[in-house]
Amino acid sequence: MTQVSEGSEVVTAHQDLHSEQGAQRGEHPGRAKNPVIKARGLAWLEFEKTDLDRTEMFARDFGLAVHSRTPDELQLRAARSSAPCVVVRRGERSRFVGAAFDAADVRDLDRLASATGTGVEDLAREGGGRAVRLTDPTGIAISVVHGVEEVPATPLQEPLTWNIAGRTPRVNATQRPPREPARVERLGHVVLATRVFARALDWYLEHLGLIVSDFLFVDGQRERGPVMAFIRCDRGSEPSDHHTLAMLLAPEAGYVHSAYEVADLDAMAAGGEYLRERGWHRSWGIGRHIQGSQVFDYWRDPDRFMVEHYADGDVFDSSLEPGWAPMSASGLAQWGPPATADFLGTRPSPSLVKAAVEALREDNEIDRARLMGLMKAMKS
Repeated sequence: MTQVSEGSEVVTAHQDLHSEQGAQRGEHPGRAKNPVIKARGLAWLEFEKTDLDRTEMFARDFGLAVHSRTPDELQLRAARSSAPCVVVRRGERSRFVGAAFDAADVRDLDRLASATGTGVEDLAREGGGRAVRLTDPTGIAISVVHGVEEVPATPLQEPLTWNIAGRTPRVNATQRPPREPARVERLGHVVLATRVFARALDWYLEHLGLIVSDFLFVDGQRERGPVMAFIRCDRGSEPSDHHTLAMLLAPEAGYVHSAYEVADLDAMAAGGEYLRERGWHRSWGIGRHIQGSQVFDYWRDPDRFMVEHYADGDVFDSSLEPGWAPMSASGLAQWGPPATADFLGTRPSPSLVKAAVEALREDNEIDRARLMGLMKAMKS
């Protein structure tokens, strides 16, 4: 970690940027020395759901567009040119299936297949492409893809021109953001929970070449290692989103939420009013995060999956090393309403109790001290 002395003050890459602390000696470096490949980004997410009609209704209200629809599959796209970013298939129960990451080069698929003892296969979907199919240590299906045909971009939602103190570019014109869905421009990131955080983290760093932007640890348990990581793609000198993947240690493993970029705060706020008027449930927002800095607004879809509108997120190049900070509910936002129990997942439920009991009985990274520390963090 680079340090520059200015008088008696030590300045690091983290000061006034994304975390007040850097790593201590011997802590996780946040990247693999020789990753198999370096993924370019998040391609799409896959779900199974019981009601595709209601899924499509919410998706349109949320600001996604339908790319294709059959009786058994719904493909959703964002406005920017890309492949469909959400694929939903009809299933007997609603569940998250997995995620696909983009490979930078078709040869990366061969390298990854060789390193994992798998194969490269053709994608049986519109748009073609090839893929390597893997399973992460949590049991989540992960595909790495290349050569998927991109679809043309659709019109974007233009950001409003703001007058600010000392600079007023908007003259003789008013602001009237329309009450309409906030047009989703792209899929930004996915957040996953796991009972085997350290193994899952290293798996993504070693296989996909992802690098950590920020670590969170349980206050008083830092010596046991982090319990959450915000992880970005390594694009060298080209800036990448603060996190394409985030992972946290938790009893209930699997999908936590996914995030979709919109034009600006007005698009988000007006789109949020539209969602509210349509009867959908806001989980938490509007506010501004600390790690990642993005303005956020969280909603629940008809199957209770959490999805996020965001704007104005941080981007880092590969030179920045991880920040370290204690985990707390109050530390999730710079401003905004307090984090809700619905967002934090702390609302008592039979499934949460069952997951906690199962986690304590299994051979994983959750023990009583870890569990109590996580619970305390979500109340602090």
